[in-house]
Amino acid sequence: MRTTAIARLHGPRRITALLVAAVLLAVTPTLLISPTAPAFAAPSGPGNEGGTKKLRDALEDAAKGHVEATNKLENSKKRQKQLGERLKQLETDISTLTVEVGAIAAESYRQGRLSPVSALLSSASPEAFLERAGRLDMIAQRNDKQLRRLTDALDEATRAKLALDAEIKEQKRQVEIIAKKKRDAERALAAVGGGAAGGLVSANSPLAKAAPKNSDGSWPRESCNVDDPTTSGCITPRTLHALNQAKANDYRRHVSCFRSGGSGEHPKGRACDFSAAAGGFANEHATGGDRSYGDAVAAFYVKNAGRLGVMYVIWYRKIWMPGTGWRAYNGGGDPASEHTNHVHLSML
Repeated sequence: MRTTAIARLHGPRRITALLVAAVLLAVTPTLLISPTAPAFAAPSGPGNEGGTKKLRDALEDAAKGHVEATNKLENSKKRQKQLGERLKQLETDISTLTVEVGAIAAESYRQGRLSPVSALLSSASPEAFLERAGRLDMIAQRNDKQLRRLTDALDEATRAKLALDAEIKEQKRQVEIIAKKKRDAERALAAVGGGAAGGLVSANSPLAKAAPKNSDGSWPRESCNVDDPTTSGCITPRTLHALNQAKANDYRRHVSCFRSGGSGEHPKGRACDFSAAAGGFANEHATGGDRSYGDAVAAFYVKNAGRLGVMYVIWYRKIWMPGTGWRAYNGGGDPASEHTNHVHLSML
């Protein structure tokens, strides 16, 4: 309420207006004095979540494709190692069984050169002949058993070799996919000055507790179904885990995750913004200790990307993605758009 407007009032109406103005000044002085939004408000701006929707979609596809192909490549390498070890064992078994079958066959030949009649005639008694006949049968049975084992080992070895060849082809395919996803990300980032950029990787960053994965090492699909402790919205369980791991390692400055408006990862509950300044998201470039804090938060999520399920991190005109590393990123405009006042985290 402006003083000039109050001055035009007369009598009781003027007295009432003066009382209301006094109460407002006493209770909420910032509403009357400061025209700006509160410091803790979430960052805003066209680039506050990775630029345009086209760019975000391209980055998401590239990051997810890289992580998925890398996981498949690692699984294929494990299977190839297992198959190689099994094939080596089979080759040893085949060699041993071949010798045993040969020895049994030679013994059978030596024992069976005489006909049963000749053996009977040359035997001291019918009991001696029956004993020899039983021995020949036993040799035949033992030979059949070893032959079956040899045949089975040869068949399994053939299947293992075919499977091994398939895994080698699968690995080659996944390597090609990884390279393609890297090129896709680099092309998408080229539009926002995405040249190679160093820094913001620290071996001294804390190690986060790993988030749950599927039995094959892939990330489970999650929806926005747990309460967001930073807003009244929701986030995914994996995002909550990443947020809690930051807090557990003393990154406790103001955070804002869910946002209902716009596109990108925030409305899906798969993104959080970490203010660089202790007082919140002031729309100014972080310097000094605030910038060092932002560096530490960004480096923490980069180091633990594979343990937490990080899709990309944006901080101080740079973006990090699995497969590309840090790249230059020009959001264009104010500190919120260029991510110089907050670290943006997007999750798989």
